Amino acid sequence: MNKNVLILALITLMFIAFSTNCDAKKSILTTDEGVIINGIRWATRNVDAPGTFAANPEDAGMFYQWNRKKGWNITDREVEGWDNSIPAGTEWEAENDPCPEGWRAPTREELQSLHSAVHIWATNWNDTGINGFLFGVAPHLLFLPIAGCRNDEGTLHFAGNWGFYWSNTQGHVTSWSWHLQINRGNTNVGIVSRASGFSVRCVAKN
Repeated sequence: MNKNVLILALITLMFIAFSTNCDAKKSILTTDEGVIINGIRWATRNVDAPGTFAANPEDAGMFYQWNRKKGWNITDREVEGWDNSIPAGTEWEAENDPCPEGWRAPTREELQSLHSAVHIWATNWNDTGINGFLFGVAPHLLFLPIAGCRNDEGTLHFAGNWGFYWSNTQGHVTSWSWHLQINRGNTNVGIVSRASGFSVRCVAKN
């Protein structure tokens, strides 16, 4: 075979392999089969960057303020550009929802349904070193990691000790919204300032 033809063939194969790998990675980040608990299909991973899922169920993803689509990192104590004003709206509007296509932020009732499901504290889940809560009954299990949160000033709090997950439902105090709170001792559904930055776990639209 001509040397130039061989080189071209190798380059083509490398490009195909690279493209296939990228497509696979993209598929992992934007699609999820989910798990059904109490008739609701939940994504198995937190939202990472807007429109994507975290790569693994134990990954924390990013934090979001209620009804805002900008993601914030989960590691820095302080962040630049934090907007501590109260987000407007009576529900998490579709154009601001960070969930991937086909998914959305859950309602208060859906969080309540998850809260009422069988759940147990999980230490070092799946040998990852990550703690959190398992919801459901095998094989229909959902793991929620505890990444902490950002308070309404944008400061990181409770990392590794508490987890906070938004609903799309405003509270009876209009500047607050409903969320699911988890820690080693319990889980609870309550309201909190919507300027806070929490994790988002999506439910299927259909």
